[in-house]
Amino acid sequence: MSARDAAPGPLTPTGTISSPVDRRRVAFATVVGTTVEWYDYFIYASAAGLVFGQLFFQPAGPGFATILSFLTVGISFLFRPLGAFLAGHYGDKIGRRPMLVLTLILMGAATTLVGLLPTYQAIGIAAPILLLVLRILQGISAGGEWGGAVLMAVEHAPKYRRGLFGAMPQIGVPIGLLLASGMFAVMTALFPGDAFLEWGWRIPFLFSFVLILVGYYVRRRVEESPVFQEIAERKEQASAPVIQLFRRFAPLVILCAFVFAANNAVGYMTTGGFVQNYATNPEGPVGLERGPVLWAVTASSITWLISTFIGGWISDRIGRRTTYIFGWVWLGAAVFALFPLVNSGDIWLLTLGLVLLTIGLGFSYGPQSSWYSELFPASVRFSGVSISYAIGSIIGGAFAPTIAQAIVQGTGSTDGVAYYLFGLIIASLIATILLRDRRGIPLGPDHEEEQSKGIYLWKK
Repeated sequence: MSARDAAPGPLTPTGTISSPVDRRRVAFATVVGTTVEWYDYFIYASAAGLVFGQLFFQPAGPGFATILSFLTVGISFLFRPLGAFLAGHYGDKIGRRPMLVLTLILMGAATTLVGLLPTYQAIGIAAPILLLVLRILQGISAGGEWGGAVLMAVEHAPKYRRGLFGAMPQIGVPIGLLLASGMFAVMTALFPGDAFLEWGWRIPFLFSFVLILVGYYVRRRVEESPVFQEIAERKEQASAPVIQLFRRFAPLVILCAFVFAANNAVGYMTTGGFVQNYATNPEGPVGLERGPVLWAVTASSITWLISTFIGGWISDRIGRRTTYIFGWVWLGAAVFALFPLVNSGDIWLLTLGLVLLTIGLGFSYGPQSSWYSELFPASVRFSGVSISYAIGSIIGGAFAPTIAQAIVQGTGSTDGVAYYLFGLIIASLIATILLRDRRGIPLGPDHEEEQSKGIYLWKK
């Protein structure tokens, strides 16, 4: 750490805070909170690929039950914008921290209740309906959580280390996947066969209650973002930030949404449970055991974590856009390598395919927090980053597992899935090229005019 970054000082419009200790506390809190949020989100997706089809949609038949199970994963994405609108509106009006605490509690409550939910055999059609309602609540929470977490990290960060600090909430996603996959792998070992279907799958959901208590304690100890504190002291909160956002920056919202779309779609091949279901389906072409596949996903989440951290760190040196472009090129090659490796039926080659994929995912995800934060002006920043992220998730990952499953069932091959994902990567690459790199731009409200210019490649 340089002397410039380490030196304590008062709050400033650039978003620095009084001491490195405070910065580290914020970084730790964003990692812990985001990990808890995404652990909750991913255990649902893993269960959708492994057990929900049998437990909640059994009357639909094996093939269609799996599609319906993945569909509940996707439908929740449609409610992410609602969470983003609500959290963005109030995050730009009353602060970042209250929204972080509220979304954490909402996610934890919904996840714990899934673990207590009776199955179709016990209560009939009410079971999948209640499951869908709880998944929708997860979607609302996820839509609001991410924006608050990244702004707390980036707006507290030293000016030239935003990529590194912004990577902290980003690595919470692969850590959440690691915990979710690891928990299911352990439960598979402890509750083999029918025992897993009866009780084993519920324990990861119930464990969420403990994690929520930890996340709540950590996040309550973090100070409000210095940028928002300055806005509040000046009483400059936008009266209707969402309306102002779309009136002034609608093209930016659309481009940022497409920047995220491909990463989300490719990531949901594992976080959405598709690869797990495809590789473990006893009637499919691979037919691997559930446990080894879950451990392979767990291992790949470690490389995702490392590459995400490196992606954020290196973006402070070579730029956000350059880092993204490298990530898209790598990811484009990795999606064509993935399915031949999975179809080999060899667990080590499957693991290699997932590891290659997650390296590209990390480089196209690590810089996202800092780049989004530097693209949107202070007065609408929470709304802008949250809504762009939510819309991007709908374009990208919302129905990616469902689409992939339908392609495989319709064609009998995974080739179409690779081309589908590659098309989204090209769209995200184009959106990336059309936005400027604004590394180091001041983030405070004093620089609102500067923040509103020089956003697009075609416009000064």
